[in-house]
Amino acid sequence: MKRFFDLMLALLAILLLSPLLLLLILAVRITSPGPAVYWSDRVGRYNRIFRMPKFRSMRIDTPAVATHLLENPASWLTPIGSFLRRTSLDELPQLWSILVGDMSFVGPRPALFNQHDLIALRSEHGVDALLPGLTGWAQINGRDELPIPEKVRLDSEYLQRQSFLFDLRIIWLTALKVLRRDGVSH
Repeated sequence: MKRFFDLMLALLAILLLSPLLLLLILAVRITSPGPAVYWSDRVGRYNRIFRMPKFRSMRIDTPAVATHLLENPASWLTPIGSFLRRTSLDELPQLWSILVGDMSFVGPRPALFNQHDLIALRSEHGVDALLPGLTGWAQINGRDELPIPEKVRLDSEYLQRQSFLFDLRIIWLTALKVLRRDGVSH
C-alpha cells in the first residue's frame, strides 16, 4: 500500500507542480552557471548508493560534504540557493527518486555517501532497512538542528511506529513546517 500511495502521490505532484518545476529549472539556470539539477550520491535502503536529484542551490565548485561541515555555507549558495532551501523547493526533483523506487515520501532522510557516522549508527539500529524519505519523523522534530544520535533515535522510533496513518501525520506536519520555514539552518 505504501508503494502504491508513493507512486500515485508522486505522479499527482509532478502533474500539478510541472509549471513550477519548469520555472525553477529556468531560475536556477539563469542565476548561476551549471545544470539546474544536482545529482548527489546518497545512501538508500540497506546502505545501497543511489543518485538523488535536487535543484542546485550551491555553486558547482562546492565540496561534496554535508552543508553544516562547510566553513561558511552561505558563501557557497547560488543567488537563489537560500530561497530554494528556505522553502524546501530544492527537494522537488526527489519526486523522481520516489517514482523509481529509490525513495518514499516518508522515511529517514538519505545520508550523504560520506556520512559514515550516521550510516553506521542507522545500520546498528536497523534503520537501514527503510527506504529513505522526502520527509521523516526526524525532519519534523528538528531537521538540520538535530545531532546524529538524536536523528537516529527518531529514525528508530519511526521504524517501530510506521503505519499509513503515521505517514499521513508526518506529511501533514511537514507541510506545516515548510510553510513556517521551521528548522532550516542553511
